[in-house]
Amino acid sequence: MGGIDRNRVRASFHRQAAAYDSCAEVQQRVVRRLLDLLQSEGLAPQRLLDVGAGTGTLAVGLSLLYPAATVTCLDLAYGMIATARRNLAGAGRFMFVNADAERLPSADSSFDLVVSTSTYQWLPALDTAFAEAYRVLTPGGHFRFALFGEQTLHELKSSYRQALGRVGSGREDRTHNFFSGEQVMTALAGAGFGGCGVTVEREQELHPDVPALLRSLKRIGAGNAAPAPSRGLAERRVMLEMMEIYRREFGGTGGVPATYEVIYGVGRK
Repeated sequence: MGGIDRNRVRASFHRQAAAYDSCAEVQQRVVRRLLDLLQSEGLAPQRLLDVGAGTGTLAVGLSLLYPAATVTCLDLAYGMIATARRNLAGAGRFMFVNADAERLPSADSSFDLVVSTSTYQWLPALDTAFAEAYRVLTPGGHFRFALFGEQTLHELKSSYRQALGRVGSGREDRTHNFFSGEQVMTALAGAGFGGCGVTVEREQELHPDVPALLRSLKRIGAGNAAPAPSRGLAERRVMLEMMEIYRREFGGTGGVPATYEVIYGVGRK
């Protein structure tokens, strides 16, 4: 899955940390859903790692679900970790680490539970990150995560590709490609996990218009899910055509929808 600029991802989420919680509607729903799934499983972990912890929303839920546990919050973007530290000050047993999901700075068998939401889709591949999650888990430890799947923002991608065909003059498709459920399962098994499973659910947001959708993606640091910005006249023509196609094919009286495919995954070491 090419086209991922890790520095751009890091900088984007760093810049938008302060505004993230007020805009990340679907991401908040995914956090609540993962917490519900964890609660139904009756686990009792003592040492937890939250990969891509963001502003700490999932960590708060984890501390309420497992009040005796220590939660380590890890994120690639320093702005996110700084915000999480402020949000969680005095709220529980937390540690904060600014680090990469593909190079976890933890010893082998350090955690009983590794969790993550809305993070792994920004990686170029899942193999290394899943192998790292496996490495830091204790034998018998659990891996629970949610990431956005291949049908995420399909309205945007379809509209952009049609616009490229009409006015793009051979320009490259620069929309982000998300992982499929099959790729997630393959990566889990390849990392060594047993009891692997994935389930797929859909979430949807409604925006007043396409520019509002693009602004929303930028405000949550996910502008890299959309075509990369350009000030060139040719790219402007493509974007205007894309917005018109999006409005015509997917819009309604309430605005334009943005669909997210959410893949929930499980594995056990």
